Amino acid sequence: MSAPDALLVVVAGVWAGAINTLVGSGSLVTFPVLLAVGFPPLTANVSNNVGLVPGSVSGAYGFRRELRGQRARLLRFAPASLLGGLAGAVLLLVLPASAFEAIVPVFVALGVVLVIVQPRVNRWLARRRAADAHGHGGAPALLATWLTGVYGGYFGAAQGVLLLAILGIAIDDDLHRVNALKVVLAGLVNFVAAVVFALAAHVAWEAVALIAVGSAIGGQLGARVGRRLPAPALRAVIVVVGLAAIAKLLLD
Repeated sequence: MSAPDALLVVVAGVWAGAINTLVGSGSLVTFPVLLAVGFPPLTANVSNNVGLVPGSVSGAYGFRRELRGQRARLLRFAPASLLGGLAGAVLLLVLPASAFEAIVPVFVALGVVLVIVQPRVNRWLARRRAADAHGHGGAPALLATWLTGVYGGYFGAAQGVLLLAILGIAIDDDLHRVNALKVVLAGLVNFVAAVVFALAAHVAWEAVALIAVGSAIGGQLGARVGRRLPAPALRAVIVVVGLAAIAKLLLD
């Protein structure tokens, strides 16, 4: 990897770490960049997943104040995220690489759509703030969290958007606290998938190291000053990068 390519990957990692902490969909930045510098889709996906784990840890630390008092929620939802991430990672390795290459444009498109509609989802969540009698969404919320984990372990772009919608419906609390919980759960999905990939898949460790450094920095930036960034501009960049990735995948 050339020096300019390495710098590009680090910058993408910073951006992705910040986005994942704020919203979720950072893979729509790092995954296309890894494709652009020459990695095949499956290797890019696996390496991206592993590299973003430090960003999740950094983001969770940045949101440590918002996480206070949420231990019971974390213990309730964490097993669903871990089991989902494990299932998704195994599916990625068991299914042929050609299957992933065929379906990944659809996943990227799904991520782009989720990023576009997220403001409407957030407004809808604000109106639907009353929680159910259980205060945690019950079995449907756990099932939805598990399915999101499966998606996250398999590909992961915009899993944070999905999680934020699910948790926002299930939990009656400040959105920042819900988002902090989302950061931890998405990080658990990435972590368990990363363990599987490190043991059983081809990982481009140079790319992992560059993304890891960038995403760790981005996680702190996202937690500390990210709320001041103009959300429409951030969303527009994600959409443009995602559309460029779809075009590259289809043309290739």
